[in-house]
Amino acid sequence: MIEWDEWGDPLHDPEVYAYMKSYTPYENVRDGVEYPRILAVTSLNDTRVLYVEPAKWVARLRDAAASDVLLKCEMVAGHGGVSGRYNSWRERAFELAWILDVLGLAEA
Repeated sequence: MIEWDEWGDPLHDPEVYAYMKSYTPYENVRDGVEYPRILAVTSLNDTRVLYVEPAKWVARLRDAAASDVLLKCEMVAGHGGVSGRYNSWRERAFELAWILDVLGLAEA
């Protein structure tokens, strides 16, 4: 079963294409919009969402004058993130530290 069986064929159905385009992050970045701080996390080995997709999105956000967009690329993780207890804890600590910084609760 391919995804088109479930979601429709955007190459041959303009209605499906328009619907998918309406919610895709890259195509919906707008110039002049004030975006919040964004942490985009991807993985070099993700076979479902290639690392170039979040990288293109981050570049587009930066071009649109988004103030603070950070891209973090895991070099040995897959689609589900890093594996192993300690690596998982390290990743979670990074994300929580980023959230604390965004909230202004991290110490300098």
